[in-house]
Amino acid sequence: MNLHEYQAKALFADYGIAVPQGRVATTAEEAIAAAKALGGDLWVVKAQAHTGGRGKAGGVAIARSLDEVAEAATRMIGMQLVTRQTGPTGLPVEKVLVEQGSGIVRELYLGVLLDRAQSRITFMASSAGGMNIEEVAAETPEKILTTSVNPAAGLQPYQGRLLAFGLGLEGGQIKSFGKILSALYRLYVEQDASLVEINPLVVTAEGELMALDAKINIDDSALYRHADIQAWRDISQEDPREAAAAEHELNYISLDGNIGCMVNGAGLAMATMDLVKLEGGEPANFLDVGGGTTAERVTEALKLILSDSKVKTVLVNIFGGIVRCDLIAEGIISAVRSLGMQVPVVVRLQGTNAAQGLEMLKKSGLDFITAEDFTEAAQKAVAAARTQ
Repeated sequence: MNLHEYQAKALFADYGIAVPQGRVATTAEEAIAAAKALGGDLWVVKAQAHTGGRGKAGGVAIARSLDEVAEAATRMIGMQLVTRQTGPTGLPVEKVLVEQGSGIVRELYLGVLLDRAQSRITFMASSAGGMNIEEVAAETPEKILTTSVNPAAGLQPYQGRLLAFGLGLEGGQIKSFGKILSALYRLYVEQDASLVEINPLVVTAEGELMALDAKINIDDSALYRHADIQAWRDISQEDPREAAAAEHELNYISLDGNIGCMVNGAGLAMATMDLVKLEGGEPANFLDVGGGTTAERVTEALKLILSDSKVKTVLVNIFGGIVRCDLIAEGIISAVRSLGMQVPVVVRLQGTNAAQGLEMLKKSGLDFITAEDFTEAAQKAVAAARTQ
């Protein structure tokens, strides 16, 4: 689960990390009121959306008057923010964050994530703050410093000093940097984060360190431990079909193709998409109904697939291990009858009660396309999609 910038900064503040004073607004009038309450004569207005690269897409504006604050808020609120990360559809902006302007001397990058190769929490730091860290890694990898935390010993003070020296910090900044590192480590562990980033972490005109931006991703599997954070979930920032899938305990990810894939098991789902691609087709989604699926869940899964107007064919590829194929067939038949499907449905069933399931499909009176072989199923799905 992703957090908005203002939510991430609220967590930063709870952990003692300095952030600019700011207020959230949903209208231009609220933005003006926020600027007045913050005081000063320089403000930054930031669109709140779950994406990076907002500045390049017009989602960040510097305002030197209340009129400019209102103008920026009016332009951003209600816009569809399109960045390199969002794709062409973009994300809706319903709120803006109005912050006091800051005097910036230097911009740094600081992030913490799990290095799966080492199975350790790892800090990444760079003097090239304010830039896309992937570009920095690709073009100037020497500018990225890393240190990994031994889970038995925890984060050690010397690690903070090493990174601080590498970033060219000096004097009291080194101690402040160590405190920020320690706070990020505690936040990452205690809040079950999967990614925490400060980009940029700035050195202000007063020589202080401040998190000018904030990005936090929380591990979805741990949200049951964080009801307060779960309440921050913003459905508007998620694909509607993916959000609906989560409500039915389905794993669904939208893709750009025209062949809807319904599979049980993530590994089989990946293999199915690979084979569809190999046969010249394009998957429209990744949909894993799970190992213990039911007829009702199959119906909901097909509803999700068909809610995508790009889908021209549905490929159902089920291996009956825990689940019985006759129950899957029952769900498929029920769904097709209730939904009045207008696209071809290719079904491959293997495993427990597969023969009974295929017989049910044959006797249903519906125009299913069946296949016993994996490759045959993919070929039939691709061929059907091309005729639509």
